[in-house]
Amino acid sequence: MTLDGFCDHTAGLPDAEIHQHYTELLAQGDMILYGRTTYQLMEFWRTLLANPSEEKSMNDVARAIDKIEKRVFSRTMKTVDWASATLAQQDLHEEVLALKQQPGRAIFVGSRSLIIQLLQLELIDEFQLCLYPVVAGSGLPLFENLNDRMMFNLVNHKTFTGGALLLYYQPKNE
Repeated sequence: MTLDGFCDHTAGLPDAEIHQHYTELLAQGDMILYGRTTYQLMEFWRTLLANPSEEKSMNDVARAIDKIEKRVFSRTMKTVDWASATLAQQDLHEEVLALKQQPGRAIFVGSRSLIIQLLQLELIDEFQLCLYPVVAGSGLPLFENLNDRMMFNLVNHKTFTGGALLLYYQPKNE
């Protein structure tokens, strides 16, 4: 996320340290949830598996993303062809409730649209927001179309040498 609140994967400049963080984070989870648009954007990482980058940290992220199970929420897609991906069989609320009942490790949410919906459904246990020291000026705001006040506790943070901050928030019960 940019300083002015926009979600834009092209606005920040992730470096090797940030790539390493996300490689390690993905290894700690069982699954990542995507909407159709983000899933299709993430297919970029598959190209690095076939044609590795000169930057090792990017190749590491590609392997981590390839390995973690992906659940895709889409009304238009009928199939997915990534071996570690499946289409959701239920609506978001039912699917996430069922997933949360299963034993295992973290379930990550990788799509802005799903984050907004899960906030409205009160199904977010923790936010990990990576704040880049960039003002984008325009784009998609992360917290769009939310009408109710929501409070969070800062439970941890990490500062990257390039100036990005990773902020860990958990919902506060009002």
